[in-house]
Amino acid sequence: MTALRSRLEQTIRAVPDFPKPGILFRDITPVLEDPILCRAITEGFREALQDNPIDAIAGIESRGFLFGMPLALALGVPFLTVRKKGKLPWKTVSTKYDLEYGSAEVEMHVDSVKPGMRVMVHDDLLATGGTAAAAAELVRMQGGIVTAFSFLIELSFLHGMDRLKKYNAHVVNLITY
Repeated sequence: MTALRSRLEQTIRAVPDFPKPGILFRDITPVLEDPILCRAITEGFREALQDNPIDAIAGIESRGFLFGMPLALALGVPFLTVRKKGKLPWKTVSTKYDLEYGSAEVEMHVDSVKPGMRVMVHDDLLATGGTAAAAAELVRMQGGIVTAFSFLIELSFLHGMDRLKKYNAHVVNLITY
């Protein structure tokens, strides 16, 4: 895992003042352009989860789909989509959550999670934890159990992990800033 973290540190691009002044954006585009590194990321997540059985992965739109789906394939489990309000074509369950300025809403199909299903919530980045906690609530609303969270990047200075503690779930992040 140390070698993978080192490769990620070398590959993730830091972009100052994007999308606004004072923000240091962590750009994963160079990671996505390296298929060998992408395969190593999927394998890193798979290894980190080997002692934590899951029945499905709930990936958060849109960048949570990038590694969530390949990981679901590697583990042989279903991939469940968590999308912004209004993006899914069938009956949904939804939840609102607060952002720094305002609120947002995410949803998933009502039949995605089966009662008792052990689900991992996956996204590319853990910042304040609002979106990941909202996705976890969607799983719980359908009778599922959130047993894990996984993130490519954690921005620890934003304390997103604090919002996830109540789920008593295993957390995997491959790199922390």
